[in-house]
This record gives sequence, structure tokens and C-alpha cells, in this order.
Amino acid sequence: MTDSKSAAMELGTERIRKLLVQYAVPAIIAMTASSLYNMVDSIFIGHGVGPLAISGLALTFPLMNLAAAFGSLVGVGAATLISMRLGQRDYETAQRVLGNVVVLNLVIGVVFGALALVFLDPILYFFGASEATIGYAREYMTVILAGNVVTHMYLGLNAVLRASGHPRKSMYATVNTVVINTILDPIFIFGFGWGIRGAAIATVLAQVISLVWQVRILSNKNELLHFRRGIYRLRRKIVGDMLSIGMSPFLMNLAACFIVILINKGLKQYGGDLMIGAYGIVNRLAFFFVMIVLGINQGMQPIAGYNFGARQYERVLRALKLTIIGATCITSTGFLIGELAPRLAVSLFTTDRELIRLSVEGMRIVFVFFPIIGFQMVATNFFLSIGMASKAIFLSLSRQLLFLLPGLLFLPRLFDELTRWDGSWGVWCAMPLSDLLASLVAFFMLTYQLRRFRAQIAARSANES
Repeated sequence: MTDSKSAAMELGTERIRKLLVQYAVPAIIAMTASSLYNMVDSIFIGHGVGPLAISGLALTFPLMNLAAAFGSLVGVGAATLISMRLGQRDYETAQRVLGNVVVLNLVIGVVFGALALVFLDPILYFFGASEATIGYAREYMTVILAGNVVTHMYLGLNAVLRASGHPRKSMYATVNTVVINTILDPIFIFGFGWGIRGAAIATVLAQVISLVWQVRILSNKNELLHFRRGIYRLRRKIVGDMLSIGMSPFLMNLAACFIVILINKGLKQYGGDLMIGAYGIVNRLAFFFVMIVLGINQGMQPIAGYNFGARQYERVLRALKLTIIGATCITSTGFLIGELAPRLAVSLFTTDRELIRLSVEGMRIVFVFFPIIGFQMVATNFFLSIGMASKAIFLSLSRQLLFLLPGLLFLPRLFDELTRWDGSWGVWCAMPLSDLLASLVAFFMLTYQLRRFRAQIAARSANES
């Protein structure tokens, strides 16, 4: 346990650049693997089942976002709370957070999966399914929802591992899941002829194997945080703090669920089922770069949370600056690929010419302001990492509800009635426009907060002198 405490305490003493590399690189690898995890399913389904199957898979995105919302409500809140408590040397509370994570994920995973299975067909039709696509979506989600509790527990325990000073083990869990899924996908889809259902079975089975490995790690009594008696009773204070912090990513995913429904419905109305498949491909490609930025954010989270808890504000600001630089480099790379080589990227998923054409057009529009969204994501996660949940919630929702929602409601009709393009272009254009406006809001909020930090640093320096 001494080694585990030392690993946590180095967050307050080691050089920030070294810490960010130490924590962010494994998280980046893990998140990149996680995005590849989703892309692999889409690629195999696109080539092994057909273009309409990609559209069916895209219809499941809102439900997946909803499941992720409940997962992040517990996982992100727990990770931040653990980091802050370790920074305050409150090891007993951090231990109880682990126990509460297990219980909450068990309850939420079972309840959500059961309810979604009961109402699956009405949900999918509401999301924009047609008779041509609902069969694919139903086959995939039936398996995914049956294993929902496994997914919640796997993601929750991974967040605990990362926050408690084991970023590499968290990375290994994710990478193992991707590797296993990649091996099983072609076997189940092509070898056994299970189609899109085979992709879902491969996904759940890969998570089961990684969950067993996580449980084994956290069962080791030498770990700073480990399973033991007396930590599983839900504590009002812990649950309240956890859910309060996790409310930002929860609402962000909840809003994303609603937004994707509007996107699917708009694209279906003006472009048909295949247009939904085009969005599915563009979304997967954008998600790849977004997940890398999330990996950088996850690397920053324990560093910023620990040092904020220890009131070492200079270190907090240093971590923020380096994270913004790294995130901007990643999203700028995505921009270059999206504008200069979209056909090459899209062709990974399908050989259907019409689907490729629609996806290339959409990708060029969606990626136009991509360089600045890395900053917006970092700013949101920064407020979350230091426990300022209300500001993080506002920034999380600003893009989705303040800007993207009105754009999706009005731009398609404006394009359809006032321009030579159809309404689908309005759906595509609403996305980069909301990125631009949300980034401006994040810039002003972060600038104000940084001024307050610098004032606190200056006041402390004056008192010490």
C-alpha cells in the first residue's frame, strides 16, 4: 500500500510535464483503442453486412449515449472525487468511493438494460428507424443491452484504476478489450455468419474478460484502493458528491442523445436512410480524434484534481496549459484529414459509392472548425477536474443545447427553402457552427477563472513574503 500512496502523492511533487506524459499517454492509448473499438465494429459491419447495416448501427448511437450518460454519472464523478480525496490524504473516503461505485453501477446497469430491452422497438422508431434499418439496430442493441451491467462496471472500475495512480493498468484494460473485440469480430460476423449480432456479442464478451482482470487487480489487498468489507453501503455524502461532479458529463451525454435523435431525423427527412449511415461514418471518424482529446483530459484530471485539493494552483495552471496545447494539436490533425483526405478515411468503412459521396460531403463540413474544439473540451474538463461542477455543466450543455439544438431546428428548413441545397446541408452545418460558438463561451469563462487563480497565487506569495 506504501507504493500505491507514493504513486498518488507524486501528483503533488513530480514535474507537471512528466506527470502529464505519465498519465496522459496511457489514457490516450486507451481512448484511442476505445475509439478504434467502435470503428472496428463499423468497419466489419459495413463490409460484412452492408451499407444499410451502418445506418442501423448509427440509429443505436442515441441509446449508447444514454447508457454512457449513466456510466459517466458514476465513473467520472468517482474518479474526480477519488483524486481530490487522495490529494487531501483522506484514504478512507476514497476507499468507500470504490465500494459505492460498484453498488451504483450494478443497480443502474441492471435497471437501464432491462427497461431499454422492454421498450426497444418503440425507442428505435423514435430515433429515426425505418422498416429497412430497424432489424439491424434491434439485433445489435438486444445483445448490448443484455450485457449493459458489464459495460457499466467495466467503465466504472477503469475510472477508479486511473484515478488511484494506475493509468497503465487502466490503459491495459481498454487495449485488451479492443484487441479481443478485433479478433472476435471477423470470427463471429464472417466465420459463424452471425452478422451484426456477432459484432455485439464480440463487444460484450471482450468487456467481460477485461472486467474479470480489473476485479482481480482491485481484489489485491496491497492496493491503496481494493475490495473489502464495509465499503459497499451507499453513503449519502459520497453518492451526493459523486453524482454532483458526474452531473456534467451525464447531462452532456444526455444532451448528445437528444441531439443525435434530431440529427438522424433531419438527415432521414431530407436525405433518407443512407444519409444516416453517412453521419454514422463521420461521427465515428470525429469520435476518433475526440477520444484522443478525452485521453489527454483524463491524464490532466488526476493531476489538476490532486493539486487543486492541495492548493498548489501554479501546478494546476501548468497542467491546464500543456493539456490545451496537446488537445489543439490533435484536433488540428483531424481538421487536415477531414478537409484534405476525407475520401480515404471514409473508404475504410464501405465500398458503396453513394455512401462514400454523402460521407465525404458531410465530413468536410463537420470538420471545418475542428482545430478549436480541443480547447473547448479541455476547458470543460478542467472545471470538472477541480470540482466546479456547475461551470462544467454549463459548458457541457452550451454546445449541445444553446447552439446546436436551435441550429438543427431552424437551419435545415432555411437551407431547404432559401438555398439551392437541401435541408441535409443545414443539419451538417449546424455542427461546426455550434463548435465555434461554444468555444468562444469557453474562452471567456476560462479567462475569468484563470484571473482568479492568479490573484490567489499572488496573494499567497505576498503572505509568505
